[in-house]
This record gives sequence, structure tokens and C-alpha cells, in this order.
Amino acid sequence: LRTIERTGLGKHAFSNIRYNEGGSENEDFVLNKPAYRSAEILIAGDNFGCGSSREHAPWALMDLGLRCVIAPSFADIFYNNCFKNGILPIILSSEIVDTLFAYQGEIVINLEEQSVKTEDNIYNFEVDAERKRRLINGLDEIGLTLQYEDQIRSFEVEHFNKYPWL
Repeated sequence: LRTIERTGLGKHAFSNIRYNEGGSENEDFVLNKPAYRSAEILIAGDNFGCGSSREHAPWALMDLGLRCVIAPSFADIFYNNCFKNGILPIILSSEIVDTLFAYQGEIVINLEEQSVKTEDNIYNFEVDAERKRRLINGLDEIGLTLQYEDQIRSFEVEHFNKYPWL
């Protein structure tokens, strides 16, 4: 946590299980396998993100190329930080997550339809309408604020004219 940069953290994601002692890649770690190196969706277990109370965790996942995490549950702070940083956290039942763990084909996420699709099944998920809008439009908190740039400038001019000594 010695950086405020959003890039370069991907190499540290899951480092304790992704790498062997000495720094070589653990061949058994799923994201090191050729079929999953460019994965954008991570299927995870209960309470994913527990202990990740800073935005560095979603930054590392984004830098790794992940755009969505599907799990039965998430740590609250991590869950909220995902939305703030452009990652879609999807909550599905343990049974569905277990099915997705075993699935060997392509998984397609459709945020507008709020669905997770496999070749044989469609699983629907819930997402707050405002969070959905922000993700679809690529709006983080700064982008959201900049939607009101004209009103902010107008306020600043008016405020300065009214209180020029400030």
C-alpha cells in the first residue's frame, strides 16, 4: 500500500498463492493457466474480499484484467470499492457459484439484462439501479461529479461574487 497509482498492482494480486517461494509462477494457480490468463470474470467463494478494506484490492484486480467477480457473498467494504472502481461484483447463491466453478465453457455477463449466461443456463442477479447506471456509463465518483461541472462553476462564480473576501 505504498502507492496511490491504480496501475502496476495486478502483479501482486493473489501473490501468496499465485507465486512459489522465489517468485516463480505456481502452475496450479488457476489464473496462471493459459486458458484463464486473460480472464475478465473471477468466480470466488464466500466473503470474497474480506480483509481488503482499501481500494488497492479492486485496483489490483482491474490491473490483472478482471472486470467482474461472482461470489455468494462479499466483504462490505470490498463490495462497495468494486463499484467505485469499475468492477461488477455479482452475488449468486452458493449452488449457482459451485455450478459456475465446474463449468468449462464461456460465461457472458450482461449488465443491462442483469444476467450471467452459460451455454445451457441464464442466472439473473440484482444490482442497484444507480450503481448499474454508473458502471454502464463508466462513471466513477469524479466522473459523476463532473456531470455537474457547469453548475459547480456557476456556484463558484456566484459564491465568490457574494463573498469576495474568502
